[in-house]
Amino acid sequence: MPAVDLTPLPPGVTREVRFLGEPVRVRTSNEGGAAVVEFALVVPILLLIVTGIFRFGVAFNHDLMLTDAVAIGGRYLSISRGVTTDPCATAVTTVANVAPNLNPTNLTFTFGFYGATGAALYGPTTTKTCSGATADLVASGTATLKVTYPCNLSVFGKNLIPGCLLTATNTEVIQ
Repeated sequence: MPAVDLTPLPPGVTREVRFLGEPVRVRTSNEGGAAVVEFALVVPILLLIVTGIFRFGVAFNHDLMLTDAVAIGGRYLSISRGVTTDPCATAVTTVANVAPNLNPTNLTFTFGFYGATGAALYGPTTTKTCSGATADLVASGTATLKVTYPCNLSVFGKNLIPGCLLTATNTEVIQ
């Protein structure tokens, strides 16, 4: 086994042990700047990707929340025959209460009441009240509730899909 040289080296220089026939390589510690430059080039791209994933996750959460709220609101609408004087207002309140993370002023509602044969008895209308249409809620007919909500997919001030709308529709048999 060859003798190992233990003499001290100047600062920033390292020594490698080698086998016979291998060239001696001396490394200096000047390579730290390259890592900083690579980091500076990669970080903005990573931040853009992570922010985009986050914004998409928020929009997906809003879509799930809207779908669930419209399903529950549609059920309330279908069972409110003879129970309330304004079933549409009851459905609007239900949807707003079930989806607390959605801004209720941005929700757009469309109601429609249809007879057992499918003929439109009321609507479709975008009014949030239908107190005059309680007679149109007939048993075995259907009530349709459609709600739209604007989604925001902006990343660093740039909206990726301007005019994006989340939509959920529910049709229930009137009880």
